[in-house]
Amino acid sequence: MTEKEMLKLSVEEFSRLQGYMILADKESESYKAMKIRYIELKVILTFSGINLTELDRIKE
Repeated sequence: MTEKEMLKLSVEEFSRLQGYMILADKESESYKAMKIRYIELKVILTFSGINLTELDRIKE
């Protein structure tokens, strides 16, 4: 898998995950688990030079 393909998949996962988080109760265990992955993806994308200003709907 190329770096470009990996970044594409990460952006897609980040977007999809945020959609799930918006629907979930913030106090639920599911939300807490999703938030861990959200932070991981945010770090990966930021480190890769992706501007999250437009993509980040959670902003936590």
